[in-house]
Amino acid sequence: MSGGGSGLHDEEEEHVNHERWLVTYADMVTLLMVLFIVMFAISQVDQKKFMALKNGLAAGFANSSSVLPGSNSLLEQSGVSPIAPIGPINPQADGSGAGNVMAAADRASRIEARDEAERLSNAAARIRQALKDKKLLGDVKTTIDERGLVLSLVSKHVVFEADSATLTDRGMEVVNTLAPVLLELPEDIEVSGHTNQAAGKPKYYASDWDLSSARAVTVLRRLNEDFGVPAERLSVAAYGAMQPLVDPSEPGSQKVNKRVDIVVRTSVSDDAKALVDDYADLFEQQGTGPAGEVGTDAATAGAPAEAPAEAPAEAPAEAPAEAPAETPAETPAEAPAGAPAENPIPTVGAAAAATALDPR
Repeated sequence: MSGGGSGLHDEEEEHVNHERWLVTYADMVTLLMVLFIVMFAISQVDQKKFMALKNGLAAGFANSSSVLPGSNSLLEQSGVSPIAPIGPINPQADGSGAGNVMAAADRASRIEARDEAERLSNAAARIRQALKDKKLLGDVKTTIDERGLVLSLVSKHVVFEADSATLTDRGMEVVNTLAPVLLELPEDIEVSGHTNQAAGKPKYYASDWDLSSARAVTVLRRLNEDFGVPAERLSVAAYGAMQPLVDPSEPGSQKVNKRVDIVVRTSVSDDAKALVDDYADLFEQQGTGPAGEVGTDAATAGAPAEAPAEAPAEAPAEAPAEAPAETPAETPAEAPAGAPAENPIPTVGAAAAATALDPR
C-alpha cells in the first residue's frame, strides 16, 4: 500500500503548465498597442495651431508664402523632400527671404533720411528767414550734410576781431539772430572753430588750435549764458587751420576760412546719415518747399530773393532824374561790398584778390 501511494505523489509533481508563455505574449502585445496609440496621438497635429505657426514664421521671413515648399500638413506628401532649394546669392535677384529683409532695411533708411532732410530743411528755412529779416543773410552759409544742419559764419564783414576771440558788433548780431531758432530745436549742437592758413602764430594765442577753440567757446557761451540753450546740448570742437572751407591757394580764401561752424547734429542711423545730404540736394534741385533754399550759399538763395524786390522799386523812380548823378557814384561803391555779403564764397577771389594773407 505504501509503495502505491508514493507513485501517485510523483506523478502529480512531474505535471508542468505549458501555457505560461501566453502571459509574456499578452504583455508584449499590450505594450505594442500602447506604443502605437502614443505614436498616433503625437501625429495628430492641431491644424489651426499649425497654420498659425506657419503664418507667423512666414511673416518673420518677409511675408514668404511658406516656410518650406510643400503642403500645409506635416504628414501630407511624405515622399517629398522637405529641404528648400537654396536661393540666389544676389538678394536683388529674388524677392523673398534675406533679399526682402535687406530691401526693407534700405527702404527704412531712405525714409528716415528723407524725413530728416525735410525736417532740417524746414529748420534752415526758418534760420534763413530770420537772417533775411535782419539783413544778415549773406553772413551765414547754410548747408546740410551727414553731420546735420551746418551754419557757417562767413562774411565779408569781420565777425571776430583780428587774432582775437572777441565777437564784433556784427558777429554778435548774427549769433543773436541764430540763437532763438537754435533754442527751439531738440538736437545737440556742436560749435567748431576754424582759423585761416595765414603764416606765423596768432598774436594773443599760442597756436591756431587755441584761437579756434577760444572763438568756438565764445559763441557757445553766448548761446548758453545769454539765450539759455541747455549746456547738455552744447559741445565745442577746435580744428585750427586743418579744415578750410575754400582752397587756401585761392585768392581771398583767408577771409572765408576763418570762421565758426554751428552744427545741428542729426540723430538718425548711420545708414540714413549717408543719404541725408543726397535728399537735401534733391529738395534743392526740385525747389519745392523750404528745402529749396537749403544747401546753397547766399548767391543762389539770397540774391534772387532780394534783387528783384529792390531793383523795380528804385530804378523807375530814380533812374530818369538821378541816374547821371547817383548811379555812377553809388553802383561802384556798393556792388563790391554788397555782392560778397550775399555771396561770400563764389566771389571771394574777386573781392579780395589784393589781400594774399589776412589776420586770423
